[in-house]
Amino acid sequence: MLTTIGFDADDTLWANETHFRDAQARFESLLADYAPADDLHDRLLATERRNIGHYGFGVKSFVLSMIETAIEVSGGRVQASVISELMAAGREILTAPTELLPHAEAAVRTLSQSHRVILITKGDLMHQERKLADSGLGNFFHGVEIVSNKTPDTYLRAFARHGSGTGQGMMVGNSLKSDVWPMLQAGGFAVHVPAAVIWAMEAAEEPKDHPRYRQLSTLSGLPGLVAAIST
Repeated sequence: MLTTIGFDADDTLWANETHFRDAQARFESLLADYAPADDLHDRLLATERRNIGHYGFGVKSFVLSMIETAIEVSGGRVQASVISELMAAGREILTAPTELLPHAEAAVRTLSQSHRVILITKGDLMHQERKLADSGLGNFFHGVEIVSNKTPDTYLRAFARHGSGTGQGMMVGNSLKSDVWPMLQAGGFAVHVPAAVIWAMEAAEEPKDHPRYRQLSTLSGLPGLVAAIST
């Protein structure tokens, strides 16, 4: 029986990656004199991979990685005005309106009436708190966890703290790497709701044959899926 439903936030409940894509396009335009767009894309991604362990996930880490990559590809010649533009791009992400994805509010509201519902997300603390406040979904959650990373232990702790453990829990999210695999490894159910765009660092193989794995095209089918599994 399912007692607790965990939701990812970014690109599961509200739009996120599109804002980063817009900022990256701006980065590639600003640095076009130093390298082609494909090369800039690959070098920025490599810098992000290198910096995750130092800065974590979120907008601040992304902006620092853009600045570092700009310095590297320009041989230190990048203009201060370009650095200022990259910082402005980061501020625009931080202040962008929170745009709920289709069926997000209905799914969270409906399930909160029959289950314990928790939010488990990673990223910048203040940014995630602001988006949650702007979303209008805050009152539906029985618990909120803003974490540095998502691992099996992350889910074991969160579902023990806010529910009856991962064995009676389900995690719902757009990332196979962060939302699906760690929850399955922790003994819970995991539901993948693919997003229109996904960050390369969140890509992973789909666990198609796992008995506790499900996939939905949208959140509209989630209450029915939860009911079916619970019975």
